[in-house]
Amino acid sequence: MRIEDSDYLQVDGCVLKARFYRPDGRVPFPAVVYVHGGGWVGGDRLADARTLEALAGAGILVMSVDFRMPPRFRYPCSLADVNYAIRWLKQHAAEFGTAPELVGGMGASSGGHQIVLSALKPRDPFHAALPLQAGEGLGAELAFVVACWPVLDPLARFRMAGERGLDNLVQAHRAYWPDEAAMAAGSPQAITEAGAAQASPPLLIVQGTDDGNLTPDMADRFAAAYRAAGAEVELTKFEGAPHGFITKDFEAPASRAALAGIVEFIHTRTRAALAAE
Repeated sequence: MRIEDSDYLQVDGCVLKARFYRPDGRVPFPAVVYVHGGGWVGGDRLADARTLEALAGAGILVMSVDFRMPPRFRYPCSLADVNYAIRWLKQHAAEFGTAPELVGGMGASSGGHQIVLSALKPRDPFHAALPLQAGEGLGAELAFVVACWPVLDPLARFRMAGERGLDNLVQAHRAYWPDEAAMAAGSPQAITEAGAAQASPPLLIVQGTDDGNLTPDMADRFAAAYRAAGAEVELTKFEGAPHGFITKDFEAPASRAALAGIVEFIHTRTRAALAAE
C-alpha cells in the first residue's frame, strides 16, 4: 500500500488536497471517495486513517478529500467540492488503477450526510457547479455508497440537539447551514420521501445502537424510505456501539465486524463490473 497526497481542486482561493490510499495487487481496484466527519465544520483528509488503511489493505483505492468549510464557506459549497472530487477521480481513474464504473463513495457522520446527498443528487446544479477541465462528459453518479453513522435528517438532528442541550452540535449546524429551510432542502430523508432523488445507488448504512449524536430512529427511517423507493439498502446495526465507534476503538469486535462488512459490500457491488474487464 502507498499513501500520497495530491491537489485536486483550486476554488475561491483555496487549494484542496486529497490523500490517496493506494492498494497493492491486481488492477483495476474498486474505489471510494471518502468524506470525513466533524460536524461539517472540522476535520480534514487525514481523518480515520486506520479505517482507510484497512480498506486499501483489502484491495480498495481510497481518495480522502478536503473540502470547503465554515466559517468562510457554508452549505452547499462542500457538496460542490465532493461532486467535483467524484468526477476528478473518474477522470484520473486509470492513473490510480481503477475505472469510472468502480467509483463509489463513503463518509462518516456529517461526511455520511454529504456522500449520501451527493449520491442522491449527482446532477443538482449547485452540486455540479464546478467545471472539470476536459471532463464535460463525466457525471458524479456513484456505483455504491457506504455511510457510517450518517446524519440523514439534518433538521431532525438539529432539533434533537437543541432539545437535549447539545450546544456543540447546535453551533455546528448554525455554522454550516444558513437556516432550517436549507437543512430540509439538503436532507436525504426528505429528498427520498419526496421521490426527488436523481440516482439511488446500492447503499450500506453502518450504525451503532448507542449513538447519542443522532435520533434513535434516523438510520431505520431512512432505510425504510430508501427501500420503499425501490432502491437497495443494507442497514447493519451494532448493539451498544456509540457514534464513531470504529474510530474510537478500532480493535473492538464491533469495529472489526463493521469493517469486514464494508469491505464485503464494496467488493460485492463492484464484482460484476470487474468481471467485465
